[in-house]
Amino acid sequence: MDLNWTPEEQAFRAEVRGWLEANVPPEPLPSGDTAKGFALHVEWEKKLHSARLSVVSWPEAYGGRGASLMEWLIFEEEYYRAGAPNRVSQNGIFLLAPTLFEYGTDAQKASILPKMAAADELWAQAWSEPGAGSDLAGVAAKARRVDGGWRLSGQKTWCTRASFCTHAFGLFRSDPESKRHRGLTYFMVPLETEGVTVRGFGRLDGDEGFAELFFDDAFVPDDAVIGEVDQGWRVAMTTASSERGLTLRSPGRFLATADRLAELHRMRGDARPSGLRDRVAQAHIEAEAYRMATFGVATKIADGTALGAESSLNKLFWSEMDVRTHEVAMDLLGEDALLENDWTKGFQFALAGPIYAGTNEIQRNVVARRVLGLPRSG
Repeated sequence: MDLNWTPEEQAFRAEVRGWLEANVPPEPLPSGDTAKGFALHVEWEKKLHSARLSVVSWPEAYGGRGASLMEWLIFEEEYYRAGAPNRVSQNGIFLLAPTLFEYGTDAQKASILPKMAAADELWAQAWSEPGAGSDLAGVAAKARRVDGGWRLSGQKTWCTRASFCTHAFGLFRSDPESKRHRGLTYFMVPLETEGVTVRGFGRLDGDEGFAELFFDDAFVPDDAVIGEVDQGWRVAMTTASSERGLTLRSPGRFLATADRLAELHRMRGDARPSGLRDRVAQAHIEAEAYRMATFGVATKIADGTALGAESSLNKLFWSEMDVRTHEVAMDLLGEDALLENDWTKGFQFALAGPIYAGTNEIQRNVVARRVLGLPRSG
């Protein structure tokens, strides 16, 4: 692993930093999980696309600029350093797109990816169900084969920003006799499809982006399937690796948070509780450690090694690191943490990290069995 940046990478960093410094909104946008905030975030996504910065690592034919994985990590560092808006396109560009690159047909990629890059189509993830939250293999929603396509029935829940998105992707049980990981197929569904009902629900913090999706014999054509019929589990694991690995949660995000924490410690001055300095330093050390580990992973990927089950290790580390970092911020703020601010919102979101993308309890089982080779208990 070479940690020396090439002249080309340094020039790329300077270009990205210059554009972001000139274009990042001077005031934070409203939450992307509200209707008003989502619309403003989409405007930002389109501005990124116009500068060819929305999907820098994608091929030029799909709206990218063919940047290397290391250059993408550089972009992410600069993006979060600049305090740029959160990406409301993330379920599409960070989760569905890697799946399409691996399993999609040429026609699917040509049709979907450019619109995704331009934020003309926004994607929600429709995996969780009322009876199958963290247990993705427990999917009960059904897909029934008909002439020219499929009829989808069932319910999905906890679909992030589905209240505002145009499309969703998820798993449906296409073999009615199958159980668990077998007989699942991966579908893409326009949310305006007849028979699809989107029912939003609010959160305690006032945000309104979550939604339940109801499928009542909704028809989708054959080209809505990614990969092979009844082989959706294998396809979904590509999405899961992206969600748990470095694609969704790059080190730049946590480095920027650690820098903000150090600044908060300085600003609190005499108001800060004693004994927190070492915890602030530890937060920065962990963020830097994640950065170094990610460079190692990126080097492996560049050499042709698939991330696989190691993505569960990534997910365990960044999700629990994020909670610890925000706990330090809450302790620094003391009673002021009860007031609504960026840190309290960040703390609330960090608490969800050990749950989404597969609970950390499940990820520990994955690591034990598939990385460490430990036997099942009992």
